[in-house]
Amino acid sequence: MKVLMLSWEYPPHNVGGLGKHVMELLPALARAGVEVHLLTPAFNGGPQFEVIRETAIDRAHLEPSPATVHRIDTPRVDIADFFSRAIQTNFAIEDAGRHLLENGGYDLIHAHDWLVGFAGVAIKHAFHTPLVATIHATEYGRNRGVPSADIPRAIHNVEWWLTYEAWRVICCSDFMSSEVRTVFGTPADKIDVVPNGVDTSRFDRWEGHDLSEFRRRYAHDSEKILFHVGRIVREKGVHLLVEAMPRLLAARSDLKLVVAGTGGELDQCRQRADELGVGANILFTGFVGDDDRDRLLRIADVAVFPSLYEPFGIVALEAMAARAPVVVSSVGGLTEVVDLHETGITVYPDDVDSLIWGILHTLDHPEWSRQRADNAYGMVRDRFNWDAIARDTIATYRRVIEERRRTPW
Repeated sequence: MKVLMLSWEYPPHNVGGLGKHVMELLPALARAGVEVHLLTPAFNGGPQFEVIRETAIDRAHLEPSPATVHRIDTPRVDIADFFSRAIQTNFAIEDAGRHLLENGGYDLIHAHDWLVGFAGVAIKHAFHTPLVATIHATEYGRNRGVPSADIPRAIHNVEWWLTYEAWRVICCSDFMSSEVRTVFGTPADKIDVVPNGVDTSRFDRWEGHDLSEFRRRYAHDSEKILFHVGRIVREKGVHLLVEAMPRLLAARSDLKLVVAGTGGELDQCRQRADELGVGANILFTGFVGDDDRDRLLRIADVAVFPSLYEPFGIVALEAMAARAPVVVSSVGGLTEVVDLHETGITVYPDDVDSLIWGILHTLDHPEWSRQRADNAYGMVRDRFNWDAIARDTIATYRRVIEERRRTPW
């Protein structure tokens, strides 16, 4: 099986969870014997060609295939709006994709989100090759309705077009499947739900390590760390954490909120923290590398994700894999991975009172919190490992390939 995969994000260019998803899915598919060629823009450097070789899952019956990353140079044009930049970048991705298909047949194309939709659809029609689309999030969800501004509305329309052109659509959660059906009118029998995953070994490797010196970079020994990582944008709910801090500190003076990430609301959150008099109790770290993020999750007393919109919530899975007690909003895909009182605490979305309750309940009942964290780790290890997710993805691939064989273009 030979697959051409398209993604706007791939390390070292990561914006959100999409890049992490593709980074983990690629080698998992290779371990399962799928030959994958990924086309991705070379925004932040990295080698032009990168071959990922994996050990087969079943050495007796399966030969692993290499996964090859092709980083594409994009035109250096001065374009003010992001949508137009995306179109220009798709021209470069399409050109590279045409070159690959002209020199060897591919069974299907797999495009991740609207950002590579133009290239995916163009290559599909040029070579009569079926297209699979993964929808990681929607502009409708981010805007809490059909957007009215020009660029968000254009993105919304491209998302619909991509789901229409795709042979099958993959969504990361039942919530996203419902949203895609409702917003784009995609038939239910055209959608497969394949969750995101996490590699627990990333966090297991810190077991037994003394992280106390690392911890002191962020908090005093006497302080409890509340940790949040992600883009600092409205939909992630960081502003709710800032608003909660005065009352949290009134209940417990030993708290330090550590917020890792960048985004459009960073300065606004900092300013609000100062206005509330809690600036000294909140550390905005900016961007942190993978190792530091993983260690921060390991040392967190509570990992908090008060999102307003969350198609899946891969960062919550990462916190659970790190054995951190989690508090999350009961929105979107988060409700499918965090079970109240079993694997974490869920709170009402956009509700500071509920958020405060969830955090204090977690801190005030350490034995219950530890039991929930242990339950969560076991669930992530068993249900959300990447080899299982690769198998589900391959099942979609096989269905598409078989249907294509029986279908005249």
